[in-house]
This record gives sequence, structure tokens and C-alpha cells, in this order.
Amino acid sequence: MKKEASRQVPGTLFEGMTSTRAVIRAMEEGISDRRILRLLAAEEKKTARAKELSWLTRMAEKHGFTIEYIPESELDDVTVGGSHGGIAAECTDRTVPPLTDIPVTGGFWVMLEGIEDPYNFGYAIRSLYACGADGIVLSPRNWMSAAGVVCRSSAGASELLPVAVSDPAEAARFFKRKGYRVLCAGIRNSVSSFACDMRKPLFLIVGGEKRGISASLLSEADEIVRIDYGREFPGSLSAASAASMLGYEVMRQNRNEPL
Repeated sequence: MKKEASRQVPGTLFEGMTSTRAVIRAMEEGISDRRILRLLAAEEKKTARAKELSWLTRMAEKHGFTIEYIPESELDDVTVGGSHGGIAAECTDRTVPPLTDIPVTGGFWVMLEGIEDPYNFGYAIRSLYACGADGIVLSPRNWMSAAGVVCRSSAGASELLPVAVSDPAEAARFFKRKGYRVLCAGIRNSVSSFACDMRKPLFLIVGGEKRGISASLLSEADEIVRIDYGREFPGSLSAASAASMLGYEVMRQNRNEPL
């Protein structure tokens, strides 16, 4: 219960090799200003993870962080998940700039609005990254304070995408001014994703399954897009599932574009 509750707590401890690699890659590529302060490694994993630890030692020398070996039981105590594999990185916060302060590049940006769980938030980002999203816009209230959990559930993707923060309606207007088509996921007055024009440049807004997208934000959309089901079903898909399906439809419609 303690670990389950702690997933909701702000934290910058990145667990596992996948998350740690993502933080380092983002540092080196200038995607993020997050930095590793120290790396915690389980003493019992020195042999099994010798190759990874050798690489991490080189990265520590290059980027100026320390490696501290501790008993695996101590590492279990300070981590949330059970899949750290003997590695965890204690990091600084990441600056999330206002949308108007960043150079928006690429033709596919997504806003995830109203997702109420950091794991679902991370799962959505993982799928969007896989299908080629160029950046994520966050509302002022978002899950990036639980960055370690989000990074693990996104398989590192949350660190590898540019992110910015904005009021949702202002974000829609911002992208419209730049010539992007704005789509909101929804049901009323909607068009099927199979028939909707989802070619780039595109700004896609996906809301949480409980609250959805506000009427004021829907009014900013060029079109409302829905996901059709294969049978009668009154329930909503999770936000992560909806983001995945819409993201892959964007990828399909733009499949002749260079990667």
C-alpha cells in the first residue's frame, strides 16, 4: 500500500536502466535540462549488470554525477516500482517552459488533458512517441511532478519528447495561428477517425475518460474526432488507449511522410 500511494507523490528518482538511459539521452541531445545528481546501484548486481555499470561509469565521468553502491534492500526501500533492476538515478527537476517560449518544430503535437493517473499518462506518451508525435503540451496541472513514475510507464518516452505547458484553449489558438489543424477527441458532432483528415500539421487534444474535454475547448477545434467500436458498447476507452489509436491513425494517414 505504501508503494502504491507513493506513485502519486512528486519525485525525481528514475528507476531502471531504460529510464536512466532516457534521462542521459535527453541531456546529451538538449531535449531536457534535467540532470542526474547521483546514481544508486545495488551491490548485488555488480556482476550481472557489469556491462551497463561500465557504461554508466563513463557517463558519470562525462556528466559529473556520482555512483553510489548500496544493498539491494535499501534500493527497494527508496523506489516505487519492483522493476528497478538494481539501478536508480536521483535527478533534478525538468523545466517545462510555456508553449509560447519554445520553437515548435514538427507537424504532430498532442495535448493530454485531464488524465487522472500518472501511469495512464505515461502509457499515453509511450504510444504517442512510438507513432511519431513531435511534442506534448501539458495543462498547468499535470503529472510531470511524478516524473520518475511517468518515465518508467512511458519506457523513457516522456524524457525524449519536447514538452511545454499551456492553457488548453490558448494552446489550440496558438497552433491555429501556426497553420495547424486542431482536432479534439469526442463523441458529439464528431466524425469517425476513419473518415477524418488527420494529415499534418496537426494538433490533437485527448481528454481523460472521466471528465473528457470541456465544451469551451471543443469549440476551438476544427473538427471533433471519435473512435468507432466494433460492437455496441457504452463505455469509454482509457485515455491511453484513445491516444494510442488516434496516434496510429495519424501515423497511417501520414505514412508517406519521411520519418
